[in-house]
Amino acid sequence: KNGQEVAADQMLLLTDKELITAASACTFTETKAQADGSLTIKAECEAEGEDGKSPATFTIKRSAKNAKKLSVVDEDGNVMGEVSRCK
Repeated sequence: KNGQEVAADQMLLLTDKELITAASACTFTETKAQADGSLTIKAECEAEGEDGKSPATFTIKRSAKNAKKLSVVDEDGNVMGEVSRCK
């Protein structure tokens, strides 16, 4: 839509209750606002091809590159991707 293409392996959908990527779906169990304005999120994640859920923690913060986007960062500090508001 809108002439935008998203590579399937880079798909990232963020809602107020879950984070969905091409390979996993995470349901939030706890969200905590931090002093710097970021959110620390604890979640239960189901990975594609695996049974059961595993715990995960990640941080959502404003992108350093684009103030209109949010960065999703895993607990190791790796940027999982950036998201912008749906139109």
